[in-house]
Amino acid sequence: QVHVVESGGGLVQPGGSLNLSCAAPGKSLEVYAIAWFRQAPGKEREEVGCIAGTIPNTYYADSVNGRFTISRDNAKNTVSLKMNNLKIESSATYYCVVDSEGGCNYALLRAFGSWGQGTQVIVSS
Repeated sequence: QVHVVESGGGLVQPGGSLNLSCAAPGKSLEVYAIAWFRQAPGKEREEVGCIAGTIPNTYYADSVNGRFTISRDNAKNTVSLKMNNLKIESSATYYCVVDSEGGCNYALLRAFGSWGQGTQVIVSS
């Protein structure tokens, strides 16, 4: 297991942007698969997107494709989730999940990945 820490959540107006960050202090994330999930109150936890390890292909849920971007900053050893054009329905607790296997298999990430504590995003006018 890896200790994972998310940051960057907050309150933003519809149409605004936020940049979430995921870190694993003491670990290099360069070859890890990093996924973002979110869970709104009363709803199931859902996949947002993932960046694979080694070959950093990215994958996004249809609901966020074109608005959200996952990227690595290997110098800072972080992975960010840049969220643009946020919608009210984007409000949720966002979780970063780290998997040493390096692949973006959401089922394996859910079952065996290392989860952060989550960071809350509230989109409201």
